[in-house]
Amino acid sequence: MPAPQDKKIAAVPYISLRIGASPANYPLKPPMKTSLFTDRIFNRRLLICILTGFSSGLPLYILINLFAAWFHSAGIDLKTIGLLTLIQLPYTWKFLWSPLCDRYSLGIGRRRSWMLLTQLGLLAILPIFGWLSPQDDLRLIIGLAVAVAFLSASQDIAIDAFRRELLHESEQGLGSVIHVNAYKLASLIPGSLSLVLADHVSWQVVYSVTALFMLPGIALSLCMTEPVTSVYAPKTLRAAIVEPFHEFFQRQGLKNALLILAFIFLYKLGDTMASALLTPFYLDLGFSKTEIGIVAKNAGLWASIAGGIFGGVWLVYIGLNRALWIFGLLQALVILGFAWLATTDHSLGSLALVIALESFGMGLGTAAFVAFVATTTHPVYAATQFALFTSLAATPRTLANALAGYFVEGGDISVFSVVLFHINALGWQHFYWLCFALALPGMLLLFYIAPWHKTAKGFAEGE
Repeated sequence: MPAPQDKKIAAVPYISLRIGASPANYPLKPPMKTSLFTDRIFNRRLLICILTGFSSGLPLYILINLFAAWFHSAGIDLKTIGLLTLIQLPYTWKFLWSPLCDRYSLGIGRRRSWMLLTQLGLLAILPIFGWLSPQDDLRLIIGLAVAVAFLSASQDIAIDAFRRELLHESEQGLGSVIHVNAYKLASLIPGSLSLVLADHVSWQVVYSVTALFMLPGIALSLCMTEPVTSVYAPKTLRAAIVEPFHEFFQRQGLKNALLILAFIFLYKLGDTMASALLTPFYLDLGFSKTEIGIVAKNAGLWASIAGGIFGGVWLVYIGLNRALWIFGLLQALVILGFAWLATTDHSLGSLALVIALESFGMGLGTAAFVAFVATTTHPVYAATQFALFTSLAATPRTLANALAGYFVEGGDISVFSVVLFHINALGWQHFYWLCFALALPGMLLLFYIAPWHKTAKGFAEGE
C-alpha cells in the first residue's frame, strides 16, 4: 500500500520530509537564527558531541599509542610495530557492513543499539591484553586487536550517523570541530595516563584502568534519546546497500563525485603518516615514557583545546571552504616540526613546543575535513555514506603507516619470503620531510573542491 503523499513530518529538526518522496529531494528547513554563544555553542546537542568524540577516539588511540609503547617496551622492532597498523584495516573496510547499521535496529533505536553493543564489546576485550605478552602471545594479541578495531569501527559508524542526524545543518561544522577535538582528547588516556601508569604498575592494571574509560560512552548510549529521523530506515537491506551510493553520485555528478573521493583520500595523508610512529620516535630521541605522558601529551592537550575553540569559531565566520585551505596548510606545515625535533638536542621544551603545534595544526585540519564530510552526506543514508568517506580517508593511514617503519629503518618488503622491493632507510628527519610532501596533493585538489572565493555547498544547499 503506497504511503500518503501529502502528510508532512513536522517534528524532524532539520529536514521536512514528505513521506514517499525521494531522499535526494528532501527540502531543508531554513537555518536557525540563534546567538553564536548561546544556542550555537552552549546547547545539549553540541555537548553530546564531546562524549561521542571521546568514546569514538579512545579505542583507536589504544591501538596507535598504547600498543606502540607496549610493543616497543617489549623489544619489538619498528618494522613489526609499523606492520601492526594493518590491524586497523576494519576502519578502512567499515563501509562494507555499514548498511546493516542503516537498515537494522537491535531494540533501542538504530544508532543507540549499535553504539551500546560495540561499547560493551570493547569494555570486555580491552582488559585481556594486560595478561598477554607481545613476545609470547603475538598471534592472540593480533586477533584480539582486530576484534577491537572491528568493534571500534562499528561504533564509529553508529556515532557518525547519530551526530549527522542529531545536529542542525548550521551546526555540522561546529559539531564536527567539537567531536574531533574530543576524539583527540581521548588520546590522552592511552597516550598519557596509561604511559605514566606503565612506569609504575603492571600492564594488567594499565589495560584494566584504560578500559574503564569506555563507561561514559556506555552511559550516554543508555540515557540519550534517539534522533527523530533515525526512524526513516531503508525498507530493505538491498536499499540500504545501493541507495546511498546512487544518491551520492546522482546528487554530485560523476566528475565531481570522483574529485570529492580523491580529495577525501589525500587530504589527511601526510599528517596521518607523520603521526604513525610518534611514540617510538619520542622514545628513540631519549625521552622516557613518563616524560612523553606528562610533558608531550599535556602540551598537546592545551593546544587541542585552544585549537578547538579557535577553529570552531573561525570556521563559523570564514566558512568551510576557506577553513579547508587555512587549516590544511597549517596541518602540513606543523609536520616539519618533527623534522626539526629530530636534529635538536634533548629538550623537554622543544618537545612540548612541537607537540603543541602538531595538536593545534592537525586538529584544525581534521576539524575542517570532518565538517566537509558531514555536509557531503545525506541524513537518511548517514551511516553508509559517512562510513564510505571515512573509510576512504583511513585507507592511506592504514597502508602508508604500515610502511612507516620501513621508511625510517629501511628493509625489504616480502610476501611469502619473496622480496617485492627494497626501501632505503630515510631516518627520522627525512621521513617527516616525506610526510610533508605527501600532504601537498590534497591541498592542490582544493582548487576544484573548495575554491577560496566560493561558499561551500553541502546537502543543505543542494549541490
